[in-house]
Amino acid sequence: MIDPATFAVFLAAAFVLAIVPGPGMLYVLARTVRGGRREGLLSTAGTAVAGMVHTLAAALGVSAVLATSAAAFTAVKWAGAAYLVYLGLRTLLERGEAEGPQPGAASRGALRQGLVTEALNPKTALFFLAFVPQFIDPSGNAFAQFVLLGFVTTLLTSGADLLVVLAAGPLSRVLGRSRRLRTVQRAASGGTLIGLGLYVAVRE
Repeated sequence: MIDPATFAVFLAAAFVLAIVPGPGMLYVLARTVRGGRREGLLSTAGTAVAGMVHTLAAALGVSAVLATSAAAFTAVKWAGAAYLVYLGLRTLLERGEAEGPQPGAASRGALRQGLVTEALNPKTALFFLAFVPQFIDPSGNAFAQFVLLGFVTTLLTSGADLLVVLAAGPLSRVLGRSRRLRTVQRAASGGTLIGLGLYVAVRE
């Protein structure tokens, strides 16, 4: 299995990668500001589940298709980008400003949307394929090591997202007391999601 020194290096690298803001963290921030802490927590849970799915897929070799097939990579990339843009447009077109964030209704699809958004991000799959194998001991059980390191990476990333949720929650409550601020917030959140979709689509 993995020796302690190698695991320590892995933890340090994974921690740095987890705290660097990326599309996943910005997505969770946008959802939290839009719908409050509950929606942010559910979105974080969704992206965490998707991260674990990516880990298992990579460990089984399924994600290798994305690394070797340009068509598969392009299809998944554009599907993820289109979904983010769709979420952004739906946020911009939402009504019901007078009531402010509605935890029950607004959060209803947050878990599913978080899961789908992250699951359709091919860069996550490719990241696991590129990063995790560097710390695997080939003399041990490669599958078990891959799953362990992938899950640890996902937990660290989710922990960073949770901190974002906790920091953004109070802002959501402030927005809930002002219709004008809610309008600005909705525009900012929708624009952020659309921007993320375009970022995923155009970045090489």
